[in-house]
Amino acid sequence: MRAGTRRRLRLIAKVIIFGTLVGAAYGIALHLTVYDAPRWGALIGATHGFLISATIGWLEIFGVRTQPGRTVEQAPFLVTLAVKVTVYGSVMALVNFFEPGTRLVGIPIEPGSPQIVALIFSFVVTAVFIFVFQISQIVGGRTLRDWVLGRYHRPREEERFFLFVDLAGSTALAERIGPVGVHKFLNRIFLLASDPVDDHRGEIYQYVGDEMVITWTERDGRPAARPLGCFFDIERALDSASPEFLRDFGAVPRVRGAMHAGPVIVGEVGGSKRDIVFHGDVLNTTSRLEEMARQHDRRLVASATALERCHDIGAYTLEDLGAHVLRGRASPVLVYAVAPDGR
Repeated sequence: MRAGTRRRLRLIAKVIIFGTLVGAAYGIALHLTVYDAPRWGALIGATHGFLISATIGWLEIFGVRTQPGRTVEQAPFLVTLAVKVTVYGSVMALVNFFEPGTRLVGIPIEPGSPQIVALIFSFVVTAVFIFVFQISQIVGGRTLRDWVLGRYHRPREEERFFLFVDLAGSTALAERIGPVGVHKFLNRIFLLASDPVDDHRGEIYQYVGDEMVITWTERDGRPAARPLGCFFDIERALDSASPEFLRDFGAVPRVRGAMHAGPVIVGEVGGSKRDIVFHGDVLNTTSRLEEMARQHDRRLVASATALERCHDIGAYTLEDLGAHVLRGRASPVLVYAVAPDGR
């Protein structure tokens, strides 16, 4: 089973567990106040919560990967939100209308205000969940979590890996297909890259032109040399999609990468628009390493500092490119070109 499939299955399991628990809690509260039967309320609420969360979870996690799902996801935010609330609301209406949990325990169904209250409750919880989920996709799940928790309200130092991935030959491509075509080309690359980034537990820091910047804390990036695996999985995803790129754009994407690691300062900045940013020499050095990848025509280059912090790099072939004094630095950096073992 692919890492992406395992990750999505774990996510839908969490959604179902959460939905079932919320349904059970609501069922207890409702049946305690209306029917004085909290035990049956827990079973009924858990059943309804399971059915609603399993259906909506599948649509949200797996359904978006279908063609109709991608169309909805790429629509304007309010359109996406309206479509999802309508579809998911229909699911909740059916569950609350047929009351499978009530039928399961053999309690007579009495249409009335409890059903209406349950439907309103389901709509509100789902609308909040979808809104938060959509916002998390815009700003990033970890960034949203860190904002809510105030983790970077005060600047703090962290040891992090950074992986810069950029498109090779973008200037010539822009001249041929124009700026709108380049935007669509890059957007498809970034969409295809999102799964490998998530699979390897990275977080996308930002998109800059034809480049994406991915980061890991040292603890998250160290196992199985995740930044290296992420880059080559992005390559594989793009290779698999090369026939579609060739058909739609007349070109096949080729990416280059650079990896470095070290201390950075992380903190919130801004007023009317706030963001979590990284400051430090690590980012400048990674940018210079990316220039080296271009100059030496290598797919991926990495500093010895970053490679020393990775576990399980035996699956990769390292080519010593020597020590280089990079622009803006006084001390030399030992650099390696990296390729999958056997390639």
